[in-house]
Amino acid sequence: MSDPGQFSDPRVLTLFAVLAVATGVWLAAGLRARARRSRTPMARVWHPQESVPLTPAEELAFGRVVSRLSLTSTGRLR
Repeated sequence: MSDPGQFSDPRVLTLFAVLAVATGVWLAAGLRARARRSRTPMARVWHPQESVPLTPAEELAFGRVVSRLSLTSTGRLR
């Protein structure tokens, strides 16, 4: 028999067992919820650009915004 230590108390062992079971149940429930979500298709978001053509001024403004958001050679935003 080994010497009684701090982890030999039945209350501590029970606490660890309950925590292990609760963690397992939590992980299993999370994985099942994720799998269930991936089976249902996401709702498609409608964008006005899909049916309304942009004016030349709007296209120019959009191009300016996109060019400012592109990365430079150093990997930073302009």
